[in-house]
Amino acid sequence: MFRNLVLLLAVAAATTFTVTAVSVNYDDYTFEKFMDQFQVNYGPHEIETRREIFMTELNRVRAHNLKKLGWTEAINKFSAMTVSEKKNFYGRNKRLSKGDKKLKFARELPHDFILKPVGQLAKTMDWRGKGFDSAVKDQGYCGSCWAFASTAVIESHVALKTGLLFDLSVQQMAMCAPNVNSCGGTGGCAGSTAELAFEYVSSSKGLVQEFQYPYTSYYGKDSACSTLNVGAKATIDGYVQLPANNYTALMNAVATVGPVAVSVDASAWSAYTSGIFSGCNQASPDIDHAVVLMGYGEENGQKYWLIRNSWSPSWGERGYIKLARRDTEEEVCGLDVTPQDGTACAGDDEAVKVCGTCGVLYDSAYPLNPTVV
Repeated sequence: MFRNLVLLLAVAAATTFTVTAVSVNYDDYTFEKFMDQFQVNYGPHEIETRREIFMTELNRVRAHNLKKLGWTEAINKFSAMTVSEKKNFYGRNKRLSKGDKKLKFARELPHDFILKPVGQLAKTMDWRGKGFDSAVKDQGYCGSCWAFASTAVIESHVALKTGLLFDLSVQQMAMCAPNVNSCGGTGGCAGSTAELAFEYVSSSKGLVQEFQYPYTSYYGKDSACSTLNVGAKATIDGYVQLPANNYTALMNAVATVGPVAVSVDASAWSAYTSGIFSGCNQASPDIDHAVVLMGYGEENGQKYWLIRNSWSPSWGERGYIKLARRDTEEEVCGLDVTPQDGTACAGDDEAVKVCGTCGVLYDSAYPLNPTVV
């Protein structure tokens, strides 16, 4: 597989996307304009509470943008939500507990995987827009980020292997992947892990296409896993679990193999709109979200990770966020003291060391042997 990617990598390394943020003047922006722009309506019992939350957020966004810290923020659909409500848009996806690390289809780095020094890798890598990525999706109020991230990564690896890009069923992944030990949640909209998603696809007949099993959990409602009378379109045979908190391994994987499912602390991301973000709590990160690492690069002398989110193309830079990247990522560490909010399983509450901007180095995986059925 690695030999077949040489030409693709040369093209991917040479092409990048740029996004110009639309400047919005918030000096005369009001709660009423917000409700009209985002088509939200509140009942008489909550409207004043929502107005108060919104005004606090508006003032915070104004103050942040005046500081010119390297990224800009904006008013969006999250701006009148409580902290608890925003958590519905994550998916609680930390590393598996010690007892569950030896899953059937988990693999270590292949023997022919050569870990090059980061300085020998391509200076930039961007897997978007070359026929290897589907459109950015919106998970809505369902904590199914783990299903969106893992499905998107499988789509990309199938396309890299076969040249065929399919829009695969996130609903099937979210509702059918078992989570018997309550790792990162209890499954479905209540959260799980990319590793368990890869386990499901590896042990099943594979994923059908989106049009055959469409996403219906946008508003946070689970449904029973459906037994389909149609054949699967794509499958995998195992996955690689990258070593935790290893900058060189993650850089090599995304530079030479393809997109990677990663876990992050996204609790401060909701208002992001453009630029290179560095606003996470690095001392006490709370890994709570699964996303896709689509590449890396450098902008105005600042290195970054390129992350695909699942909060719709209208969020961030067309659905993406750039996270600050340092050559010392392995030294940017903190303790996640609430691991059961993420990938830890029931009964595993030991604090874990998390490294990289927003914890991006901590938990990462990519699929093996993608196949069109």
